[in-house]
Amino acid sequence: MSEQPGWFDLVSVMIDGMIANAGEQEAGDFLREMGVTLAARYPLPEARTVQDLEREINLLLARFGWGFAQLQPQSNALLLQHHALPAGGTEQWRNAMAAVLAGLYAGWLQAQGGSAAVPLMLELNDGSTLHFRYQ
Repeated sequence: MSEQPGWFDLVSVMIDGMIANAGEQEAGDFLREMGVTLAARYPLPEARTVQDLEREINLLLARFGWGFAQLQPQSNALLLQHHALPAGGTEQWRNAMAAVLAGLYAGWLQAQGGSAAVPLMLELNDGSTLHFRYQ
């Protein structure tokens, strides 16, 4: 988030309004789709390795001021840990950012050749780190 006064409050009010009007599930689905749209607006260069992908993701996250990611390949999955979420403090804010980031990461992975049929799932939101699995 921008450090300019008012932006965080505006976005927080919008998220609270979405949840109040549409419910948590629908708001989460909408925010995830906004993350996919954001991934299309800010595409990553083609990555040859997981390390290249992690570097490119982190360059863009740094530009946004949205923390950083660590990618851990496994035999049949890719684990993503997102650290240093933009300050927000509330559980609703963390859940909203998790939905946006899930869409953002899914969009970037699909653009790198990943399948839309392979889900990117949030496994854990421990308050400071989001743990995603792409499998």
